[in-house]
Amino acid sequence: MARLKTAPRSWQLLPWAVVVLAGLVAPVIGLLLVAGSTDPAALSVLPSPVIALGMMGTGMIAAAAAGRFWTGVSLAFAAGAGLVLLAASLGMPPLPRPLSFGLASIIASISFAARGALFARSAADKGWWIAVAVVAGEAALLVTAALLPGELPDWLLVVLPAQWASAAIMTALTGTGAASAELLALAGTAAATLLVARLWPRRWPYLVMFSAWLGFSALVWHWPAPADPAKPATAALSSPSARQDRSD
Repeated sequence: MARLKTAPRSWQLLPWAVVVLAGLVAPVIGLLLVAGSTDPAALSVLPSPVIALGMMGTGMIAAAAAGRFWTGVSLAFAAGAGLVLLAASLGMPPLPRPLSFGLASIIASISFAARGALFARSAADKGWWIAVAVVAGEAALLVTAALLPGELPDWLLVVLPAQWASAAIMTALTGTGAASAELLALAGTAAATLLVARLWPRRWPYLVMFSAWLGFSALVWHWPAPADPAKPATAALSSPSARQDRSD
């Protein structure tokens, strides 16, 4: 972080420009595209991955760039709230469960910011580059899953924290129940990640974090978020194993 502070001003501003791009510009464009869809179910379902990715891009990259966990949490939550307000102005139905959305947003913000804080801790001024790579990778997979349901293997989606956040936000937007496994997975992996960051440079906590990630992924696989049977798009964007159960 010290090297980042002594870098040229244009270089210091670069990570924050990426935060704006990944957390605001790209999600806003995504919501505008969703609003132009002719599918009436899309406006109540498709915003969930857009909001999740906006929060992830803002929280993770901001925490890594600033080297401050709570900066990432605050900005991620603000991004999520702003995107929901924008979606509502574009015609998204009112939130049936505002408290559920608030809880999902807080837990997701903490989880995303925890990873950004770990990147800052372990890679210093290069941590935000790692955050950008992680966000880009998960975003590519989540967008592919949203646009081309069934094209990606189920196990790949189940291990993505971005998918966990998307499923939790989707249940709050549609009022289809509680994404308990996804919320527990986000909270549990956040705790494990913060443990690694706190104990850095000791490496053994990475085993704890990796084991927690696999364990919570298995939990999400077996107890996926509920899908609304009246909305096929909801089933397609819920936890993959739930979509598989519906097809059976």
